[in-house]
Amino acid sequence: MALKNIRIKDIAKLAGVSVGTVDRVLHNRGRVSDEALKKVTSVMEQIDYKPNLIARTLGTNKNYHIAALLPDPNSDPYWSQANTGIIASQLEWEQYGIRIEPFLFDLFDKESFQRLAKKVYEANPDAILVAPIFYHEALPIFELFNESGIPYVLFNTNIPEARPLTFIGQNLYQSGRVGAELMHIGQHHSGTLAVLHIDEDIHESVHLLEKERGFRAYFKEKSKIDFNIVDFTLNVKDPTFSDRLKTLLDDPTLKGIFVSTSKGTAVAASFLAQFGKREIRMVGYDMLDENLKYLRQGTIDFLINQNPKRQASLGISHLVNYLMFKKGAPDTDLFPLEVITQQNIDSYTGSGIH
Repeated sequence: MALKNIRIKDIAKLAGVSVGTVDRVLHNRGRVSDEALKKVTSVMEQIDYKPNLIARTLGTNKNYHIAALLPDPNSDPYWSQANTGIIASQLEWEQYGIRIEPFLFDLFDKESFQRLAKKVYEANPDAILVAPIFYHEALPIFELFNESGIPYVLFNTNIPEARPLTFIGQNLYQSGRVGAELMHIGQHHSGTLAVLHIDEDIHESVHLLEKERGFRAYFKEKSKIDFNIVDFTLNVKDPTFSDRLKTLLDDPTLKGIFVSTSKGTAVAASFLAQFGKREIRMVGYDMLDENLKYLRQGTIDFLINQNPKRQASLGISHLVNYLMFKKGAPDTDLFPLEVITQQNIDSYTGSGIH
């Protein structure tokens, strides 16, 4: 049967349950046994049955407005990938009455975030997707969202004090531990390991501090070798940036570099390549084009993929499900910590995952 003609009774037939049971699952009302729930959801997954199609079947004419508050995609290729997920979601859902409106703030300007967040609130959307990269500035915004009853989803950065419908991203503490384990492989002698935070206000960046905390905890708990772990917060616009990074690379005890951001990964890799420091192990983040280039060259040893495109699109899907059917979401929807190497890079780039 054609997907557009799928009806509730068709799902019921495929799942071997009653129409009433399917209706209760779709609308999250009444009691449904665990076994019946598994049957219905399994059928829906197999036929890729989207809530928007259900909405059409039920004859709803209601339109929804979702605001997406995230950094300007022109400022960073990581956020460009996230924005691609927003655009794809708009194309997927617009014909079913879902309008997604981006509100793009300056990645390096806290006031820009506050200003755009206020615009989001004043627009009174039905739901909000937000990347809250400025911790202190985000707290009062969440209070407004909570007071107004607007459902919102966080992605990329989790704020413990917030009360979102769900958080989508990775366990960043565990991410730092994975980075440390990759750094530790094959290391037989003590030396210096550097954690680099590039172009970030570390005092506001809870997500980066969690990565560093996990990185340090791994070596404290697991390593029999006493490494000297140092951290640097660097800004490429600082006149001393190049000199500070070159001084680090000239340290004869330097064994490895862990970069906490995707854009910073390419910056650090360019210096390693420029000065021929191939013996220094490098672990960074994300399948950005520049990062993949340095991974293929062998300058970068490992990338931990965060998949910002899928994070954003999944956030929109959770909000659509909630708006249309009051369908809840898990408190956290954590992505796996995918490690990309020279050996598996083609399997990822060829699959269109990044």
